[in-house]
Amino acid sequence: MEPYRDYDRLRAMMVRDQMRDVTDPAVLAAMARVPRHLFVPPHLEARAYEDRPLEIGWGQTISQPYIVAYMIQAARLRPGDKVLEVGTGSGYQAAVLAEMGCRVFTVEIIPELFETAARNLERAGCLDRVRMKLGDGRKGWPEEAPFDAILVAAAPEEVPPALEGQLAPGGRLVVPVGGGPSQVLLLVEREDGEFRRTRLLPVRFVPLLGEDSSSPPFRSGPLSPSGGSP
Repeated sequence: MEPYRDYDRLRAMMVRDQMRDVTDPAVLAAMARVPRHLFVPPHLEARAYEDRPLEIGWGQTISQPYIVAYMIQAARLRPGDKVLEVGTGSGYQAAVLAEMGCRVFTVEIIPELFETAARNLERAGCLDRVRMKLGDGRKGWPEEAPFDAILVAAAPEEVPPALEGQLAPGGRLVVPVGGGPSQVLLLVEREDGEFRRTRLLPVRFVPLLGEDSSSPPFRSGPLSPSGGSP
């Protein structure tokens, strides 16, 4: 028999101890409500609230809680914002966005993960608040553009022009950029038809896959200032 685990307590401890410089009350409240253990493989449920990324299969990871919260805070979201997520993964970040009252559109390229995320979101009770698409996230979701914010959960070598082009005026794009095992997290803001880029912090994400991709994956999560894993 599996030991009893108080996931509510573990989730509260996660928010209390791991959020570092994340201070947005709406982000913290959503992180405190979404059951992260429903978005990891069953054999990793006991580790769901650890301060680290976890493998979710098919060479992909669920980012550590802090980096999910940090990226969402950087996007400066409000209830009702139309948000595109590139890289659904296991569905966790989409669930947090939905819990914040955003209109969520998410794209995943790996069919097995797409199906897994749909099941996870249904179990968590938020599938009806998330629109899902199977496809190449580098192309965004042009039929639904423009978006108030776009969050990219994997790293392209450069910012995909299609994603910049699908930002609404005043829109924000949060994306890890760079080849190899480490990248920099960028905030791209569309202002008066131009794009302003701000470097946020060094990170380590799996590469953003496309229809022609064959790159080996890396783990996702932030890097320490020295460049090593946290």
